[in-house]
Amino acid sequence: MNDHGIDKDKVMRPQNALLWQPSPARIKQSLLHDFIQQVNRRFELHLTDYAGLHAWSVQDSPAFWSSLWDFAGVIGEQGEPLVVEPNSAERAIWFPQARLNFAENLLAHGQAFADRDALLFQAEGQGHRALSWRQLGEQVAAVSRFLREQGIGPGDVVAGYLPNLPETVVAMLATTSLGAVWTSTSPDFGVDSVVDRFGQTRPRVLFSADGYRYNGKLHDTSQKARDIVAAIDSIEYWVQIPYIGQHRLSERERVRLWPELLARYRDARLAFTPMPFNAPLYILYSSGTTGQPKCIVHSAGGILLNHLKEHRLHSDIRPGDKVFYFTTCGWMMWNWLASALASGATLLLYEGSPFVPGAAVLWDWAVEAGMTLFGTSAKYLEALEKQHVRPADSHDLSALRTLCSTGSTLAPEQFDYVYQGIKGDLQLASIAGGTDICGCFVLGNPISPVYRGECQCIGLGLDVQVFDDQGSSLRGERGELVCCNSFPNRPLGFWNDADGRRYHDAYWATYPDVWHHGDFVELSPQGGMLFYGRSDTVLNPGGVRIGTAEIYRQVNQFEAILDSVVIGQHWQQDVRVVLFVKLAEGAELTPGLEAAIRQRIRSRCTPRHVPAKILAVNDVPRTKSGKIVELAVRNVVHGEPVKNIGALANPETLEYFKERPELAS
Repeated sequence: MNDHGIDKDKVMRPQNALLWQPSPARIKQSLLHDFIQQVNRRFELHLTDYAGLHAWSVQDSPAFWSSLWDFAGVIGEQGEPLVVEPNSAERAIWFPQARLNFAENLLAHGQAFADRDALLFQAEGQGHRALSWRQLGEQVAAVSRFLREQGIGPGDVVAGYLPNLPETVVAMLATTSLGAVWTSTSPDFGVDSVVDRFGQTRPRVLFSADGYRYNGKLHDTSQKARDIVAAIDSIEYWVQIPYIGQHRLSERERVRLWPELLARYRDARLAFTPMPFNAPLYILYSSGTTGQPKCIVHSAGGILLNHLKEHRLHSDIRPGDKVFYFTTCGWMMWNWLASALASGATLLLYEGSPFVPGAAVLWDWAVEAGMTLFGTSAKYLEALEKQHVRPADSHDLSALRTLCSTGSTLAPEQFDYVYQGIKGDLQLASIAGGTDICGCFVLGNPISPVYRGECQCIGLGLDVQVFDDQGSSLRGERGELVCCNSFPNRPLGFWNDADGRRYHDAYWATYPDVWHHGDFVELSPQGGMLFYGRSDTVLNPGGVRIGTAEIYRQVNQFEAILDSVVIGQHWQQDVRVVLFVKLAEGAELTPGLEAAIRQRIRSRCTPRHVPAKILAVNDVPRTKSGKIVELAVRNVVHGEPVKNIGALANPETLEYFKERPELAS
């Protein structure tokens, strides 16, 4: 260790060091290996590795997606595997003849696994709850019957203002069993933020809970739900779930209670409405940090097929697996997690802080439940490392095969931490995509090596490339992440965007007929991808493009620094780099620490990366899904308004950046 808490031996490991290689037995036992064999037999091919499979999946995308349908045993009528306007990435329509029901596919294992656990639930400060596949089916049938009696059907929107509860999964499945559209936010959103979202999508039914627990505190949300119902006149029916036991509802209110609903319809039977492949399934929302949230509409067939791909082929999820992702219902990873039911997995749902009562709470549950996939954020892994938490030394994680990380860039040092501090024999999948596609452009796979600092691979069926500003393809250079072909889980568009202009401008206007995702990236020689931050937060001092992730990687290695945010400040007809740091308790931003930060950035990056100013703040603003909001900080520093402050988890932190005298010189 040096004076500021950096392990010099650790940080000297090469960027692209090989960290994990699956054994021949593990490769042969993987579902991805089985799929390759099936494809080889069906099309008389000789594919032997991931690179070959990916190339074929792009060259003959219809054959790939049709083969995936068959391999995964999708319930429904596939029709001919043709694509309408196949030569247009923006306008292609997949499986136009197909019909299926999303919920039916997620509940397909219910009869065979009737008495096994479908959902396991743990909450901060509470005991465990379990729901068997039989119980899950019975509850879905009851709620579905209630919704049907209220006239809910295809095209109607049902909303959830809910914690990550088993009841949330039930409400979603009941909604989608009818061909209706599900949309959700988490209860930490304020009333205005919820109305900004649900007010656009006009739900007929609202499911809410009476509150939630977080960080040792109870939060009663009954009044917020009441205000939402009053503000959105499309809501005809309101169902409340008693979770924390604080209903505070009068008899005059037009609300149904969840237990009464289950009791009334306990004899209902499951039924599913077949829907077109491209029927709306979900409405997800952009973060809203740059304006009113975009309402992104995703299709039933596209989401199902893509999640089956990402779960079975990329994550090797199989029947009986225990799959966990730390998420709220306002983040697309909740939708991703829920789809693991279609692979016969048990969902592990957690509600509350991942550090209460202690930093080992999730790892204790991993051991108890036999967790096979642990999903989290890069920030969580960084926090564990800074607290010197090493599950490898204290927990039997023999069942754990895969660890997924997303939400922000996973620094190379966190790769080291995972393999040294959590488990050495593990597929570490740094995944990236987003709400826009409710899935991933780059992710992991169980038959390829893991290299330090790299996302393992580009997703199957996706022609992901890196473009420069002129639209030329790059390799070994930094540029824009794009996708040059069509894919089934491309969003249907935005809600209430009749002519499609807003949707086109968001993704397709930069490069003709090419999806522009907005990430600043680089393809690696190994076929993986390196991420340097969002394109709209790239720094540009002296005309040189710098990804913010490069600076975070260096700064966050200091034990004295808990968090940081970096922006470009307009200064003297140029841009200068300004770094704000949140210090650990008892730490001070001394001249020595400043000098050490600058020296590390200069030696590990370039002189252009070195911040002109380093300032301390009490906290760093983040979205409710944990992402740093550099744009909001940049606006505050420049005296510009911040749009939709309600999208932030801690909007009060913006005050720390206002009118800082240090930035006036």
